[in-house]
Amino acid sequence: MQISNATCSMLDQVESVISQIKTEDYTKPVDVFNNFTIGQHFRHTLEFFQCLMNGYEKGVVSYDKRNHDKTFETDTKLALEFIAKTKNFIATCDMLKPLLLEVNYNLEATEYIIIDSNMGREITYNIEHAIHHMAIIKIGLQVLCPYVKLPFGFGVAISTLRYNKGIEA
Repeated sequence: MQISNATCSMLDQVESVISQIKTEDYTKPVDVFNNFTIGQHFRHTLEFFQCLMNGYEKGVVSYDKRNHDKTFETDTKLALEFIAKTKNFIATCDMLKPLLLEVNYNLEATEYIIIDSNMGREITYNIEHAIHHMAIIKIGLQVLCPYVKLPFGFGVAISTLRYNKGIEA
């Protein structure tokens, strides 16, 4: 339950920010991003959840085989619809469900290594991955979209927030 709540809370933050960004700013290249866009960073983040959701029934997840769906990086409405779908999925999935994770860290090889995992572990990974990208996105928002009101803790790990409050992490 804690992982599910944390995921939905983090996705609420993403939803809040995306809903405030003007379309032209969502798709505008940002110098500090090496001319990538805020939308591309959100697309990358959301696609990891998409990979997890697609692999859930099969029991095999591969983040390497993302679709790179341009609609998430250009259409805020579709990104927001996907976030709602993701929150519904997270609220109902089995956190203990065993999964196999396919990875390939060899540029020259096409075969994948298979690693045992489970849904809770993969959601935890997705939370950490998303927070990392949210921290990067925050930089772009400060440069391009100072009008966006960031939710408290956007792009900051919960352990860091606890530490900053003086609570042992």
